[in-house]
Amino acid sequence: MAIGGISQYNTWLKKLSLQFISEKDFDRIDKTSVTLKFKKGEVILKQGNQPTHVAFLQSGIVKFNFESEGDKNTILTIVSAPRILGGANLFYKDNNLFSIIAVEECEIILIDSDVLLDLMSNNGKFAVVLYQIASDMFKKSIFNFISLANKQKEGRIADIILYLSENVYHNAEFNLALTRKELAEFACCSAENVIMTLSKWQTEKIITMTGKQFAIKNMEKLKQISRVG
Repeated sequence: MAIGGISQYNTWLKKLSLQFISEKDFDRIDKTSVTLKFKKGEVILKQGNQPTHVAFLQSGIVKFNFESEGDKNTILTIVSAPRILGGANLFYKDNNLFSIIAVEECEIILIDSDVLLDLMSNNGKFAVVLYQIASDMFKKSIFNFISLANKQKEGRIADIILYLSENVYHNAEFNLALTRKELAEFACCSAENVIMTLSKWQTEKIITMTGKQFAIKNMEKLKQISRVG
């Protein structure tokens, strides 16, 4: 459901943009943008589709999902608001490389990519900043895959839990919106491995789990598991 453009919000995106472009130029972005609400599990941008918009996450949490042959899903990264989501599609004008899917209810501002590219072409500093923001997010995805390639399952799962704590929820205690299956797709292991590992850590008092409530009780021990891999 469409609920308006950017101007109804005092957004991080608006504050960032006005450091580099004029109010008049920002009005071009605003007038060609629309804000949509997505429920948990709904696809925001679909893998394989031709990109026409850059997505800005106003509120909520989303996952970047890659579907390989055989319908195998891998979660590339998970991010929380505020965040520019479609940066890769802005610089890679081919079909979407992955899907972006709501992990919980979220609001997305869809920005016309042609308008944004035109403004970037006339303002080098604005272009560089948006490129740096997009690159930073994908750098975290690269580090995740380095972890997957070099660590055993406990090290990978520890990395995922630490990532969620530090980069998504910004707290050692959080309401975990991901299913065990999604955690497994993020850590590239089976759901059974995730369940067994988390249960083991709960017995060892490294974490506690009550329904969706999740808490890291021994941060140093979890980081040690991550380091040992």
